[in-house]
Formats: sequence, C-alpha cells, structure tokens
Amino acid sequence: MSEFLRLKVPTPLEYFASLVAEDGGLNLLEAAASIAQDEFPALDVEAVVSEVEALAQRLRQRMPGDASARHKLQALTRYFHQELGFAGNVNNYYESGNSFVHHVMATRRGIPITLAVIFLELAAHVGLRAQGLAFPGHFLIKVSMGNGEVVLDPFTGQSLSRERLDEYLQIFRKGASLHGAVELPVELFMQAAPPRDILARMLRNLKEIYRASQDWPRLLAVQERLVILLPRDAAERRDRGLVLEAMGQWRAATEDLAFYVERSPQAADEPDLRQRIAQMRKHGTPPLH
Repeated sequence: MSEFLRLKVPTPLEYFASLVAEDGGLNLLEAAASIAQDEFPALDVEAVVSEVEALAQRLRQRMPGDASARHKLQALTRYFHQELGFAGNVNNYYESGNSFVHHVMATRRGIPITLAVIFLELAAHVGLRAQGLAFPGHFLIKVSMGNGEVVLDPFTGQSLSRERLDEYLQIFRKGASLHGAVELPVELFMQAAPPRDILARMLRNLKEIYRASQDWPRLLAVQERLVILLPRDAAERRDRGLVLEAMGQWRAATEDLAFYVERSPQAADEPDLRQRIAQMRKHGTPPLH
C-alpha cells in the first residue's frame, strides 16, 4: 500500500482530545462512551452511539406528532426505567464499569451520571429540553416543561420536590462533614452542567476509584484525559504529576508539579511540592530496569 494512502489510527487519547477540543458541537454521549477505551481499546464508540440512537428511534416512532412535553417525559421515563430496565447499581455502586457507557448499556445498571448521559441523549431525540444538574453527591436531570421544570433522579426515575432536594443536600453535607459550613440554598445547584463539566465529573469518579486502590496506570490514564479536558486547571496537572511521581517518572512529574506551583503560589501545598520537586531534581532520572 502506498505511504500516501496509509491512514494513522488515532490513539484513544487522541480521539478523546479531538472530541473535546471545542465546546461548540461537543457530543456528550460520544465523548463519554470514549472514556472506556482506556480499559477497552477495541471498543467501537460509534456502535455505542448508534445503539442509543436506535433506542431513541423506537420510542420516537410510538409518539404522536403533537405530544406535549409532559406526555413525552412520562413516556420516556416509563420506557427508560420500566421497559428498558435502566436502574442504579446499588449492589456494586463503586465498580468502575458503572462509569463506562457501553457497560451500562449492556447491564442496564449504572450510577446517576452515566444513566443521565444516556437519558439526556434519548430526551434530545424525542424533542425534550433536558439538562444535567451537577448536584452535590448525586447527579440529577432537569427537564423544561414550558411552564416550569421537573427535576428527575436518573437512579430511580422519580421526580423530586424542593423538599426532597433539600434532603439530598443535607445528606451530602452530613457525609462530607460540612456541618459548620455556610448553608447554601438549593437554587445555587440548579444551574445546568455543560458537557465539559459532566465529562470531568465522570472522570473524577474513576479517579477516586483508582486512587483508592492505588492503581497508578489506570489513574494516570484518567489524569491524562482530565488534563486534556481541563487544560487551564492547574490542580489536574498537579494530580497527574503526583501519579507520575508514584510511578517513578520523575522528569515528567517535576514538569507537572512545577506548572502547578508557578500558577498557585499561595496554595497550602505549595511549600511541600517545591520540596518534592527539588528532591526529584536532585536524584535525577531514575535508573533503567
């Protein structure tokens, strides 16, 4: 084959970078599904997207052309949770597969944010204005109904009242030990989350899973995506540097940590990180094994 005709297949990270390069036109479902390619390099992301589109087409064909937003929402919620059987994975909530769209599609079990990504795509296909809500501790969905909004829990399909949202917020505050902190109103958390923020939250869920198990290679793969997704976030560069340090990649680690301390001179961890940078530079490049 001619060299001119040979095409370079992008790596999973390059593919992800192309999907999130610009906010305009960022396809949430495709980018979210591509996260799993670190674990499953042969995953056909377009096939996952097509599978969701086929589910949407099946539902759309059942709906009358003049269906109201309320009728569409009722039909979608019943279809998603009852007929298709999507639900929260209460038995293995912290399993990494819950963050992989293709795995959730296959098992019909997931965590709120991954279930929401699929639900939001279906909602768009049937003409509903639905958005994700980055609610503390529990990702939610809000749907515009013309004369108001309905807030849904993608874990259960239930609509949530203001009182229930307050309960969710108090549960989060208690779990996060924020008893003495200023109590912020529920309304502060009702702003729609843009696709980039949703992807970041998905990746940070995996980040916590891999950090807890000290799975450095998988954690590094997640950090690479976070740095690409949030190039101005110095904290993500710091966290990648700490993973690289744990893996003995000192030169790359010092570059990331130096990036952080230069941009965060007043950070509480800045003195400690400067010491670590100096120590790694003192030791130089680790020996080959």
